[in-house]
Amino acid sequence: MSSFKSIITQFPKKTKNLLEKTKKFVLPRLEILRTKVLGNVFISKISNGVLDILFPKLCFNCQKEGDYLCQDCQSLLEISQHQYCLCQKPKRLFQGGKCQTCHSKKLNGLYFAISYQNSLVKELIQKFKYKPFIKELAETLSNLIITHFQLLDNKPNLVYPVREEKFSNRANFILLPIPLNKKRQRQRGFNQAEEIAKELAKSLKLPVLNDVLLKIKSTLPQVELSEKERKENVKDTFLVKNKETIQNKKILLVDDVYTTGSTMEEAARILKEAGAKEVWGIVVARAQPGEDKFQEI
Repeated sequence: MSSFKSIITQFPKKTKNLLEKTKKFVLPRLEILRTKVLGNVFISKISNGVLDILFPKLCFNCQKEGDYLCQDCQSLLEISQHQYCLCQKPKRLFQGGKCQTCHSKKLNGLYFAISYQNSLVKELIQKFKYKPFIKELAETLSNLIITHFQLLDNKPNLVYPVREEKFSNRANFILLPIPLNKKRQRQRGFNQAEEIAKELAKSLKLPVLNDVLLKIKSTLPQVELSEKERKENVKDTFLVKNKETIQNKKILLVDDVYTTGSTMEEAARILKEAGAKEVWGIVVARAQPGEDKFQEI
């Protein structure tokens, strides 16, 4: 009798563990299969529905069914309500995108939703850009950025049009994702910055251009390098194509994590040389050097 009771008691836990393993290993592979092999938009929509029934999304924090980050758990995150400068020890800003110390940088400023020190956000980003490469997390992560815009004490006209009269200058802004080298994109199946940009475009009603900023040189993973090495690693790694599309435009440069800013600074330099008027960084999280290294969670 006691052994039977023990089996009954352990059953829910074993079921939960099995479901978590299924979510971790099976669903991402089905997602890759659907997007790479099926291809057809109509079939893909049907497959989404089937996957949602067979393998419902579970919140990474509380395992509630429905999304990878439920509203209750998102409400617990400390989404930034302020804007900070580009310095390694960032200072809170009340206007503009830079302080006197970082004023000479090419990047006009940075918007980030949350600190990378948050373990839940770190897990979401790592499951997105590393194995199991859950592409659907782009929507979850972009929602954090949109929430950041909504919470800012000094809401930016250039990014989040709060009132109708601010919609008139929308044509001046373009979303550009930081490009990924072809080998890494083939391994991952997608460019994480591009997927976040696509989701932001839906909310901000702005165009995403993927054929303007190109990566022409293979580089080492930035997470393994020092600040000085990161600058050297990305030097002359970008090329601007179709320059006429960015003339006098305000570029919203999208990536997942901002650490030393070397990648965005180099991209901003080349974009401004090509005729861009302003370049603003938009990321999910901001990390300090060393924090952005991949680690099993």
